[in-house]
Amino acid sequence: MLFLSHNTLMCLGDGIYCLTCGSDKSVRLWNPHRNIALKTYSGHGYEVLDAQASCDNSQICSGGMDKTVVLFDVASGKTLRKYRGHAGTVNCVQFNEESTVVLSGSIDSSVRCWDVRSKNMEPIQVMDEAKDSVTTIQVSDHEILTGSADGSIRRYDLRNGKIITDFIGKAVTSANFTRDGQCILTSTLDSSIKLMDKDTGEMLNEYKGHKNTDYKIDNCLNCKDTQILSGSEDGYVYIWDLIETKVISRLKHENQRVIHSLSYHPTEISLLTAAGDKMYVWKSKSTVDEDTSGQ
Repeated sequence: MLFLSHNTLMCLGDGIYCLTCGSDKSVRLWNPHRNIALKTYSGHGYEVLDAQASCDNSQICSGGMDKTVVLFDVASGKTLRKYRGHAGTVNCVQFNEESTVVLSGSIDSSVRCWDVRSKNMEPIQVMDEAKDSVTTIQVSDHEILTGSADGSIRRYDLRNGKIITDFIGKAVTSANFTRDGQCILTSTLDSSIKLMDKDTGEMLNEYKGHKNTDYKIDNCLNCKDTQILSGSEDGYVYIWDLIETKVISRLKHENQRVIHSLSYHPTEISLLTAAGDKMYVWKSKSTVDEDTSGQ
């Protein structure tokens, strides 16, 4: 299924709804399975690059090229907070596990933490260890994972205040915890995806075949942590077997070049992908051996 969308997306909670954001300065809430745009959230002055929902889906945070982080109420669509403090474009945003704090990563090489319960509009913490643009943030339990264009991922342990840095090499465009919390999956601008042991930093597997040299492109795992998925700059989404590292399927996007964003359903064999101003909904068998065109 194909319909017009924005250029960045994420599944919400149970996978029934999703968020998109893009160059029209807004965030949209969709039911992708019924091809319905449910609500539009406006509050940015320039392109919106990332958006995330709170754990109870009552709030949305977003960041973009206007250097701000905006907090929206989902039901009313109203802007609750607009946080200013970054010196450049906000590339990525994320709620903490309790959705009491919003974290934002910026081209200014910092991660800023904003308390959404407080009326104080200043960040409660600034993490400025990165030497270049912060491109991705993930939060899991007591840990914050960031990736940067300086070629490193950094893991902040909130229990003891420790920072663990692993140098990957090329600019990091995507970094995710595996669902079991034991490993980290990274994408870099040398067309490489690496699976790393979270505690030791050892590279366990490497996945290649796609093209990623110029753009920020997402990776993710399927709902069972058995497959790796990534967008690509050649019009395909690539799917690898996690253990064997071989490409088991490619999903072709007609008339598209860069597939930059994707999000896997939390419990089902279903995938959302974004390319240009379009979003694609994929539903398939558990194993696909041939190239598949999006319909």
